[in-house]
Amino acid sequence: MSQPRTGWEPEIDADGDGLSIAVIGAGAVGITAAHDLATTGATVTVYEKGTVGSGSSGRAAGVLYDAFATDIDAQIGARTQERVRSLSGVDPFTFTDCPYVMVAHKNDTTRCEALAEGVERMRVHGRDVSCIEPATLGSQFPLKTDDIGVAAVSRNAGWTTPQTYVDAVAKRAVNRGVKLKTETTASIADAEDTTTIIANGERTTYDRVIIAAGAHTKQLLGAVGITIAMKPYRVQALTSTVPYNGPMCYDATTGVYFRPHPTGMLAGDGTELVETDPDQWERDADTWFIDSVTDAVKQRAAYDITVDRAWAGLCTATPDENPLCGELRDGLYVATGWQGHGFMRAAGMGEAIAKDVLGEPSIEPFDPTRFTGEESFEITEGMAVE
Repeated sequence: MSQPRTGWEPEIDADGDGLSIAVIGAGAVGITAAHDLATTGATVTVYEKGTVGSGSSGRAAGVLYDAFATDIDAQIGARTQERVRSLSGVDPFTFTDCPYVMVAHKNDTTRCEALAEGVERMRVHGRDVSCIEPATLGSQFPLKTDDIGVAAVSRNAGWTTPQTYVDAVAKRAVNRGVKLKTETTASIADAEDTTTIIANGERTTYDRVIIAAGAHTKQLLGAVGITIAMKPYRVQALTSTVPYNGPMCYDATTGVYFRPHPTGMLAGDGTELVETDPDQWERDADTWFIDSVTDAVKQRAAYDITVDRAWAGLCTATPDENPLCGELRDGLYVATGWQGHGFMRAAGMGEAIAKDVLGEPSIEPFDPTRFTGEESFEITEGMAVE
């Protein structure tokens, strides 16, 4: 990727004037790509079977950071941070700066070593992250540190309410001329005609089509015989009404994360490493998850959770834990497989897929054709430190 320009407006040099583009899915990535394409003069139509952000984006944790160890992820993370900070204050979106703390327990040698090594790789890519002595961590933040072996703090981080991001970008997209068709189920005509969309009984042919339908992407493509190496899986989160003024924190040993939230705290874990039917899954959180995350947060932050709301959402896994983003068939593009990092990279990935559609490839490592779609693989937790 080239060096990003300052501000929210997309870094796209290509001219999209005269192109007609359809996006299926009005989540954070899809609506960002639609907005960015519209700024180039393209005619863009977004199909969403529910409402804007009603899928995984609206259920996301809202954690945002650029602490990634690989080159492409670090660049996407940095660009996302730049864009969300520039957008903050545009009704109804607000980004709140907040340090992101990562810890591993003393008796967890594998994760202690992995976290320390990961931080070094992040620093190579210029990320503002460093290891910190547990005692120093405890003096700076209201966290218990007696069982911590390795700790790190990422400073270029913060949180938001994901739905407000999607709503703000959708408004800007519509103002740019994007046609937003919500409560509209759309499908691809067939495997040989992947740029024709069928919606409300009508067929419309476009120059390009982007499938950014989250957990439903595999199902939507499969309906016309196109297979991709992606599996949806269930994750869980809750909000608490007790005030919390500490940092965002991810405990690599327990797998639990938490952050400040307008009601008090948001905390999550509850990952189920099995493929989930995107149409038939339990939307409410499980009792075991609530008990587990309550115990973990009390141990780490001496915080007693009083549950306000508890829910489940869907993430998407791939064989190598990297997204499937790019041209899958002639004129057909896909954006899925986020491994739990979709929203926190949405502003950068939406821009990147838009550039790819217009002939400015910047995400070659995520080329969806690197897999046949017939691969057998196990789901792994996206936030795991191994």
